[in-house]
Amino acid sequence: MPLRSTLLALLVPALLVSMLLVLFGQPTGALAAGLVTLAGSALALGTSRVAMERQLRALTQKTQSLAEGVMFPAGVERTDDLAQLEDAIDTLDDRLSTQNAALNQEARILTAVLDGMAEGLWVTDAEGTVVRHNDALAEMLRPAQGAIVGQRPLALIRNEALNDAVARACQEGASTRLELTLEGLFSRTLAVRVTPVGRDLPGSAAVFHDVTELRRLEKVRKDFVANVSHELRTPITAIRGYAETLQGGALNDAQVAPRMVEIIHRQSERLSELVEDLLELSRLEAREMTFQRTEVPLALAVSRAAEGVRPKAEGKNQQLSLHIPPGLVALGDGRAIEQVLLNLLDNAVKYTPAGGRVDVDGAYEGGRCVVRVRDTGVGIEPKHLSRIFERFYRVDKGRSRDMGGTGLGLSIVKHLMGAMDGEVKVESQPNAGSTFVIFLPSAAGPTAATG
Repeated sequence: MPLRSTLLALLVPALLVSMLLVLFGQPTGALAAGLVTLAGSALALGTSRVAMERQLRALTQKTQSLAEGVMFPAGVERTDDLAQLEDAIDTLDDRLSTQNAALNQEARILTAVLDGMAEGLWVTDAEGTVVRHNDALAEMLRPAQGAIVGQRPLALIRNEALNDAVARACQEGASTRLELTLEGLFSRTLAVRVTPVGRDLPGSAAVFHDVTELRRLEKVRKDFVANVSHELRTPITAIRGYAETLQGGALNDAQVAPRMVEIIHRQSERLSELVEDLLELSRLEAREMTFQRTEVPLALAVSRAAEGVRPKAEGKNQQLSLHIPPGLVALGDGRAIEQVLLNLLDNAVKYTPAGGRVDVDGAYEGGRCVVRVRDTGVGIEPKHLSRIFERFYRVDKGRSRDMGGTGLGLSIVKHLMGAMDGEVKVESQPNAGSTFVIFLPSAAGPTAATG
């Protein structure tokens, strides 16, 4: 309390008492009464001040306890004013607790949303230093140093364009879209959008979308279109050229015309085979074909497939030998299994020189039916084996086209085997022949399979 207020509180009561005694004709006792009143006022003021200081200290301790989240015991007597002040502090504490709980809940929800995103995200401060990120970004980047928070963009991703985009977003408020590749054991292509945080907040935000699979599919589509166009161009060009020659007068040439018509017919057949293979492969990839799971005797399926290639094998003086146990029965679609075997036998005959041989063996191995198609052909170099089942992939492009293949046969084999829960593999060495092996679920035990 200020000194002036204290003096007034002490002297005013004493002066009033003295003046009243003088007015009532007791001047001799005025001084003594004033002194007594002054002493009483001083005593009362001191007692009141001590009590108030004690209550204020208690209130201060309680406020500090509330700020620290500790309950402070009650029991201190309070004046009305202090009681109102304490109640106001309690009300404020309740409101702050409610607001803090709501903010914590919002923070948890925001963290859950960010970590649930498939896209990676980071937020930087005004200097471009990462201050927050989600789990998807950590999975994408997997930084060697472990921590992402506190790092600059260039330390996390060695890409100048991304670093410049973050700087522009922080300094100029500019947004940028870019695409970058993360090199490594499994490279990734990321589409990135960098924007300022906005709403007068400093810093930037970047969203990383993994488009690796999308870019791969785009490349597959482009390669497919290019390959189909190339494969179609050859027979179409031949048909058109010979047709124009015939129209130009060669139709009346008894020696040239039949040969040209034969070429046109052969090229039209090749074109038809290519279109049929494309349609079948498309249906397989779209899973539009239905397969019946039945018991298929592999000896019968191999025999039927062999009949389709036997004239071609005999024309090249090749020996075609079949060794399939009568009891070897697979579970699958009969038509699809025959097509697989026909494609493999046709390839074997096609790439085996005249006078060679093709052997087909069957067995029951590891709970599955196994059929091996061996040839004594030109073989395949190891570098080609991992891609031999790709669409339009050819080991020797020129030679394959001369032999009339569409480049889709082995790809169709792979899709058909996958649709029947089967598998196909290849073993080969240059100039030592090739062995294509198919595995199918078995419908009979080992005793029956071995006959």
